[in-house]
Amino acid sequence: MEHLEKLVRRAARALGRAGLAHAYGHCSARVDDKHFLVCAAKAMGTIRPGERGTVVAIEGALPEGVLGEVRLHQQIYKRRPEIGGVCRIMPPVLMGLSVLRITPQPRHGFGAFFAPAPPLWDDVRLVRDDERARAVAELMGAAKAIVMRANGAVTAGRTLEEAVVFAWYLEEAARIEHFVRQLPGNPDHALLTAEEIIARDVSSGRVYERMWDYLCDGDPE
Repeated sequence: MEHLEKLVRRAARALGRAGLAHAYGHCSARVDDKHFLVCAAKAMGTIRPGERGTVVAIEGALPEGVLGEVRLHQQIYKRRPEIGGVCRIMPPVLMGLSVLRITPQPRHGFGAFFAPAPPLWDDVRLVRDDERARAVAELMGAAKAIVMRANGAVTAGRTLEEAVVFAWYLEEAARIEHFVRQLPGNPDHALLTAEEIIARDVSSGRVYERMWDYLCDGDPE
């Protein structure tokens, strides 16, 4: 359990350092088929070495002191037994695009991971009740991420490390989407083909591991 506590702290600080979360956001890792560990209920970048998270049951009420939107984690873990980590993030470029109901399309390698495009939850309200959390998880389906209009995003991976890496990829895909839409010409001409998407959506060659190492470089733990 101590290893998992350390992992969640490192992930939280990585998201903060990368500008993917600020005062708001949280991340978690699956403990077993009935529980997960969520980071301390504070700005992720300010979580200190040794600061413990909270174990949350996948079914049932949230423990005292756990943030309301952790319900999203519950619903994702409940529906997707393959998922080992979840991140609730606030990436700025993605946020701006979402205001216009735009989610990144597959235009380069990182965007290929979310093809054909991350689903959009078209509701700006905070997800602080079980009914809304269930609806978000259902819309997300088997996707690696879901964008929430004017309210950030959620990523999920087989491990927490993957979920953190997907958070970075998602914001990079948003930056490319924003940039391409400012160029002359038809942006639809810049989409990857189905064959190109398959060729780029790969994890071999320590693709995820190298990004995780990059995001955690300099971490105190």
